[in-house]
Amino acid sequence: MADQRKLFEEVSAGQDPAKVPVGGLIDADRRGARGAIRLWLMALFALVMVMISVGGLTRLTDSGLSITEWNVVSGAMPPMNEADWLVEFDKYKEIPEYQLQNKGMSLAEFKVIYWWEWGHRQLGRFIGLVWAVGFFGFLLAKRIPVGWVPRLLGLGVLGGLQGAVGWWMVASGLGGQMLDVASYRLATHLGLAFIILGFISWFVFLLGREERDLMQARRNREDRLFRVSTGLLHFAFLQILLGALVAGIDAGRNYTDWPLMAGGFLPPYPFDIQPIWRNFFENDGLVQFIHRMSGYLLFVFGVIVWRRSQMSGNADTRFRFNCVFAMLILQMMIGIGTVIYGAVWHIAIIHLIGAVILWVLILRARFAALYPVFQSVRGA
Repeated sequence: MADQRKLFEEVSAGQDPAKVPVGGLIDADRRGARGAIRLWLMALFALVMVMISVGGLTRLTDSGLSITEWNVVSGAMPPMNEADWLVEFDKYKEIPEYQLQNKGMSLAEFKVIYWWEWGHRQLGRFIGLVWAVGFFGFLLAKRIPVGWVPRLLGLGVLGGLQGAVGWWMVASGLGGQMLDVASYRLATHLGLAFIILGFISWFVFLLGREERDLMQARRNREDRLFRVSTGLLHFAFLQILLGALVAGIDAGRNYTDWPLMAGGFLPPYPFDIQPIWRNFFENDGLVQFIHRMSGYLLFVFGVIVWRRSQMSGNADTRFRFNCVFAMLILQMMIGIGTVIYGAVWHIAIIHLIGAVILWVLILRARFAALYPVFQSVRGA
């Protein structure tokens, strides 16, 4: 017959201490190297942000078509002597951009645009290497937290897809009468870069807090604020794609008055290209007009979201949405300046970087709506 326990006897009394459970189910999960993985993702974030900036400069300097082949391994080595440079230059002379726009370019001028594109591709290779070393290193060391392998692997898949999309974009400018890459392919390339950046940012936010903290925080989520911030995120993404269409056809350099366009509300001849649907991708006046109107609507919607965020009882959440609103105002002012000064490269690249900052701030505010930080009643 089993011995009877005393009423106030410790449950663990007489048990083997090694067999006594410690912590709850969440603590029992394999935590992994959350801090180290978070730092690795931050490094990837910084590299992708630099990659977006270099890609923008490559477009602004008309350097993207200087390398006419896609050699993943051998392409990592630049021309090593004068003969190699002449071979690359001869390949460039065969494409429409040289024949219709840059005919007579010197070898020295070609080297400038070649180095821009080579550096852009080389940075892409380096980002892939950083991802591979980090992912497989953590995987082999069994330090990836439970449930995170598909997420981190997905980043690598998206990175590989981005490389393929990049070549698909470049290939569009190597034949026919194209002087630049197809604008819709450029928009796809930039859009995918922002998607990758968004996933990295979200993962960094998640790894910055413990799983049990996230589960508790989600009980206090602000569903309505989360939904409207999700809408703002999608609207901002659309505006980024429209900006890529503007950059793809140099539409920002042709109508430099504001708030009007060539003295009128609508630009002249907005539908003069046949068939009509091509105007939405190739008519510089119409494309810039759509980008402007979308920017105004985005700002109005941003005001609505910001006013809704001020109803939140969480001070941290309100602060994050205040940052979004402040950056939205600044980004709109930079956009106007970009138009007025004819999209000169140093202002245009600041506008691109501003889009990255706004994108991440929206994600950060959205995360706070879903996982608000703990706040005492006195703090509220």
